[in-house]
Amino acid sequence: MQAFRISGTAPFGSQRQKFTIELVAQSKADAEHRCYSTLGSRHKVNRRKILIESIKKIDPRSSNEPLVKNAFREEIMAAGGPVNAVAEEE
Repeated sequence: MQAFRISGTAPFGSQRQKFTIELVAQSKADAEHRCYSTLGSRHKVNRRKILIESIKKIDPRSSNEPLVKNAFREEIMAAGGPVNAVAEEE
């Protein structure tokens, strides 16, 4: 499994808006399918109306998406934790 960041535009309500979604998939084609499936089920958007602009493979440590963090939790901890660690307040 690999982590992907997908960005594009889709109609949400009466206007088109940009979106970025991070998810776990086997390949770019699988990631594209999961993006269509997720947006369709959450927002009732047809696949034809979703315009995907880019699909990029990302380092799972740089993701803020809980599903990505959960899928790669052992690898993230073995690599020394997340890349974008939040500094704790004193």
